[in-house]
Amino acid sequence: MLGLLLETGTVQAIERVWVSIVTTQPAPPAWAIAASAVVALLMVVDPRLWRRTRHLITTAHEGSHGLAALLTGRRLSGIRLHSDSSGVALSKGRSSGPGMVLMLMAGYLGPGLIGLGAAVLLAAGYAVAVLWLLLVLLALLLVQIRNWFGLWSILVTGAMVFAVSWFASEEVQSGFAYLVTWFLLLGAPRPVMELHRSRRGRARDSDADQLARLTGVPPIGYVCLFLVVTVGALCAGGWWLLTGELGQ
Repeated sequence: MLGLLLETGTVQAIERVWVSIVTTQPAPPAWAIAASAVVALLMVVDPRLWRRTRHLITTAHEGSHGLAALLTGRRLSGIRLHSDSSGVALSKGRSSGPGMVLMLMAGYLGPGLIGLGAAVLLAAGYAVAVLWLLLVLLALLLVQIRNWFGLWSILVTGAMVFAVSWFASEEVQSGFAYLVTWFLLLGAPRPVMELHRSRRGRARDSDADQLARLTGVPPIGYVCLFLVVTVGALCAGGWWLLTGELGQ
């Protein structure tokens, strides 16, 4: 009997999640969308807040490295997230070639492109789907984490997203999804600018420098590429979030 009850409860929970994913939700009022953008902007531009919130961008950065490694046939050895908001994704495979290039490029492009994808879903009305997809990505990342701080960081982030997805009202869920999406879009260009500043007079082993050694394109070329893509994602995603129409 207990097993039957547990099985029934599991099926009902899965059905609830699935219905919430495929069901559209009304967009928040324009003032709420604008307010979430302002809060996200403060999280990016305020130095004290950025020291804490930057961990979310690092998570997306390293997760994008890992996903690109797997998609290009490399073997992902693990991902580490550190308390100073740095991180590393380790993979095995050829030390050159398209797979290595795409893996290195994915880090700085990832947060903005994830934000752009979330903006597409929000413009289509799938706010709760955004939250559950984020949970899936965090779960996939969790099994690749290889240090205690990274484990703690992913668990706390996942617990927060799950709590909102499962317990919060529809209005809170939509507002939270907009806030996370705005943060990814607005936060993605800042590490690119930090990358450019950090290359001046310091040891140069960044993603852009490694790409330069692999392809012969100067590092500044990759910095510009990262900036164009992340700012482009911000402009397109921001427009869709504000207008709610993908066709415009």
